[in-house]
Amino acid sequence: MSEISSNLYAHLRQAFPADLDAIAVETDAGQLYTWRDLDRGSAVLANFLQSLDLPQGSRIAVQVEKSVEALMLYLATLRAGFVFLPLNTAYQSAEIGYFFDNAEPAVVVCSAHNFAWVSTLAFKAGTRCVLTLNDDRTGSLLERAVHASDVHAVADNRADDVAVIIYTSGTTGRSKGAMLTHGNMLSNALVLKDAWGWRSPAQGGDVLIHALPIFHVHGLFVTIHGALLNGSKMIWLARFDPKVVLQHLPYATVFMGVPTLYVRLLGEPGLTKGLAKHMRLFISGSAPLLLDTFKAWQVRTGHTILERYGMSETVMLTSNPYQGVRRGGTVGPALPGVNLRVTDAHGAQVQTGCIGDIQVKGPNVFAGYWRMPERTAEEFTPDGFFKTGDVGTLDHDGYLTIVGRSKDLIISGGYNVYPAELESFINDLPGVAESAVVGVPHADFGEVGVAVVVARHGVTLDPAQIIVRLKSCVANYKVPKQCHVVAELPRNAMGKVQKNLLRSRFSAA
Repeated sequence: MSEISSNLYAHLRQAFPADLDAIAVETDAGQLYTWRDLDRGSAVLANFLQSLDLPQGSRIAVQVEKSVEALMLYLATLRAGFVFLPLNTAYQSAEIGYFFDNAEPAVVVCSAHNFAWVSTLAFKAGTRCVLTLNDDRTGSLLERAVHASDVHAVADNRADDVAVIIYTSGTTGRSKGAMLTHGNMLSNALVLKDAWGWRSPAQGGDVLIHALPIFHVHGLFVTIHGALLNGSKMIWLARFDPKVVLQHLPYATVFMGVPTLYVRLLGEPGLTKGLAKHMRLFISGSAPLLLDTFKAWQVRTGHTILERYGMSETVMLTSNPYQGVRRGGTVGPALPGVNLRVTDAHGAQVQTGCIGDIQVKGPNVFAGYWRMPERTAEEFTPDGFFKTGDVGTLDHDGYLTIVGRSKDLIISGGYNVYPAELESFINDLPGVAESAVVGVPHADFGEVGVAVVVARHGVTLDPAQIIVRLKSCVANYKVPKQCHVVAELPRNAMGKVQKNLLRSRFSAA
């Protein structure tokens, strides 16, 4: 990387095809963006951000609907040397307020219809500038940036400079901001380019169907970095619609999705081997892929889904092979450069096939949690391995099977749901003595949450009202699908709630 800056955008830009007037992005609304458009558009926005005279390392918080302009804003933040902070569009005021207070973003960009409440929270947290960006190419960001130059010198970042902060919750408190550096993301993108056999334009080229949101690792980094670093065209879908995906399948070669998307595609009669014959690769991640789905996809399409494993703190860690056996129910071996081990409670590696804690080390592993040095230290071993909090086994060929999550994480439809966060909201509701949230299997979403609540003495609680109250304060995907009021929670001799018993009791419901 000595010939150019370690800035991630500099490397993405270097990979753009020689013909900058070729199509880089085609939207489902028929809009066409060339590689030159991406470069010039991100340059305009980068120059505008720099004109605000922001301090070095300023955070740019973004909660907007999916659009190519939002992609340009991400690229602009990288090339200007600032720190990008993507926020789920489903987040409500209580969540957003915490992120703003914790990250103290210098600039906040939101959808125009959310400007009133978002700006109130942002200015309260000390934000200097709040702008709007909509998915129809309108908003004050574009209006104010229109006069900026479309020529921009990419910031000369070091590999260990923070490029992105991704908030990820834990089991003992509020969300933590995982700091990913330019080097973290570039190293992972380069590894995945080789591991997944991305075809260069000279080899016929790849075309990616992008049907994921762009506020998390899967949709923003894994997919987009892969396409840009390979100079590959993206078919850009504003939201996932199985029928729309099938319409574009004959014109693409790569699709990445969460298991829920594959389940819904399998529900379409139009999904056939003939329709998928031009596809090269289907990739699944962000949640466990059921073996039934894995096998059904093989039968219907003739393709074997490639399942992989990663985290907000590490980007991608393992992958079933592109060339080789893809084993259903596993997430494959560790990627090149990733050192992965499975250990017991004392940190000793367990024997092959035995269950233990998954720990990882490598250039893709994050720099730590934002403003949480003590928590960061707790999550790393003395010899520098990150404790993922996941539990799994390694077989004789090095394939990893994830069997559980020690941090009690629920993954619903590809989104992370943390019981401790929901329990804190439920426990604050009037009349609630205590609560427990557990994940139970679901055919479509993989898992969904179930809330189990104990009322204070003499109080009668309405489960439906608890769900309604939760919908007003957290993102909809986090809201438990059911709520049950019980006399008491099961506990062990140490007083700890036995969530395994709750899962067994309510999984059938």
